[in-house]
Amino acid sequence: MASNPRTRVAVLGSGNIGTDLMIKVSRWSRSLEMAAMAGVEPGSEGLARARQLGVATTPGGIDGLLALPEFRDVAIVFDATSAAEHPRHDTLLRAAGRRVVDLTPAALGPYVVPPINLGSHLDAPNVNMVTCAGQATIPIVAAVSAFTTVYHAEIVATLAATSAGPGTRASLDDSIRTTAHAIETVGGAARGKAVIILDPADPPSTMRDRVHCLVKACGEEGVRTSVELMVDQVSTHVPGYRLRAPVRFARVADDDPLRALAPADAADLMRVSVHLEVEGAAHYLPAYAGNLDIMTSAALRAAEWLALPRAHETCA
Repeated sequence: MASNPRTRVAVLGSGNIGTDLMIKVSRWSRSLEMAAMAGVEPGSEGLARARQLGVATTPGGIDGLLALPEFRDVAIVFDATSAAEHPRHDTLLRAAGRRVVDLTPAALGPYVVPPINLGSHLDAPNVNMVTCAGQATIPIVAAVSAFTTVYHAEIVATLAATSAGPGTRASLDDSIRTTAHAIETVGGAARGKAVIILDPADPPSTMRDRVHCLVKACGEEGVRTSVELMVDQVSTHVPGYRLRAPVRFARVADDDPLRALAPADAADLMRVSVHLEVEGAAHYLPAYAGNLDIMTSAALRAAEWLALPRAHETCA
């Protein structure tokens, strides 16, 4: 029996994220096929890499992409540009009848964090991958909130400055807002806060994330097991995702300022702290850029799911 044809996709944005994603689709995906890549810098390394792989390219951005003959066969477009540019891209791509996987923090479509809700938005014309910080930390918040009430969740993501390209830097404020909102809507926290730090250290440091949850006191072993199982689940598509230390628990004293973050009638409170490290697969950039790897791996998984909705509709 002949195998099903692969779904043709395009990448909009030839920077760090777009190039890593293009390489992942070209080399590793069994259900997607690269048709085109669009950028705005004719001499960009991303466009050069795409041409080496036999992928059609244009330096004309979204307008150039729409004009490419290869675009006729494209079903899904990954937007790896910036939050400011995405609304126009989304309008044009929807008018052209293409589905969009948004890797910017514009968040026009529903959030998708694969370990939590991969099958929940199969009919959405646009799905949003939150941010790299969100993909790394929201699964942990969800693991905690599955076991007890999370009144407040705060995440701190530290990324190597050299892994953050112009699009990422231009969208940093949007990234913080989007991550905080997704901590609540996908992670299940009553209130979320996000801090994203670009670390200029040389040599560059591997992505590190801290997750702190203020919760209703509960059995520690259940929370620990839930977190560890979630780490194992994320590592199936991001092998470099791991705990840096055992999950930590601390009772919150009656006079602790943290109590102001919980409802007045909340009695017994506990703080859960999880420290993570994300090492990249080094498909394009060095291994320290785990922030890019977790984002592009999540986007690849989401698009593969969207490409075969009938096969998964019973699992949504």
